[in-house]
Amino acid sequence: MDYRLDSHMHTVASGHAYNTIMEMAKTAAEKGLELIAITEHSVNMPGTCQLFYFMNLKMVPRRLFGIEVLQGAELNITDYKGSVDLPADVLKNLDVCIASLHLPCIRPGSIKENTAALLSVMENPYVSIIGHPDDGRYAVDYRELAKAAAERHVLLEVNNHSLDPASSRTMARENLITMLKWCEEFGTHVILNSDAHWCGDIADRRFSGPLLEEIRFPEELVVNRDVDLYRSFLK
Repeated sequence: MDYRLDSHMHTVASGHAYNTIMEMAKTAAEKGLELIAITEHSVNMPGTCQLFYFMNLKMVPRRLFGIEVLQGAELNITDYKGSVDLPADVLKNLDVCIASLHLPCIRPGSIKENTAALLSVMENPYVSIIGHPDDGRYAVDYRELAKAAAERHVLLEVNNHSLDPASSRTMARENLITMLKWCEEFGTHVILNSDAHWCGDIADRRFSGPLLEEIRFPEELVVNRDVDLYRSFLK
């Protein structure tokens, strides 16, 4: 599959990543991508940038080194009702929003609670992607997740970093196989993302790519092959 974009990465602004926007864009261009999205951790993550950072992203060029550079956020889901940690008047000016469950920001609940959090955040008119729903620390009903994502035109992420043996997330491979089975059943689109925290990991699909090939997941449900298809999911 031709891999044209990576829509989840972090820079030094997130507090625990190691390159600048310029360095990330330059590396992405060298790797032949057409588009990247810089999605810094939002304000409840320890050590990350604060509200004014996201309010001022209008200052950043949307093309660097010949590729498109979107500016967004990886929002923290803060309760089982799907609340997030940036206000709507900021979200409406971002290019792309990912919503994720993170241990510093919400404790793992029951399957019912975790699933409710993800289904509820899909109702947010600015959320386009559910980040790393594979994390076994947050047990989820993947049938309900895939069904709701298809109905609400939200992308589910296949996170390459989750599959890395060094990742702190658990049961990612087993969970992704289950999730992708239901995605195929409901025609739910997915996005392969690197979740890069340093520039060398941009467009990394060492783990996610072979998994999709192994289970013969339909390429037409993977948005990375087509920038316009990806754009159709942005809110």
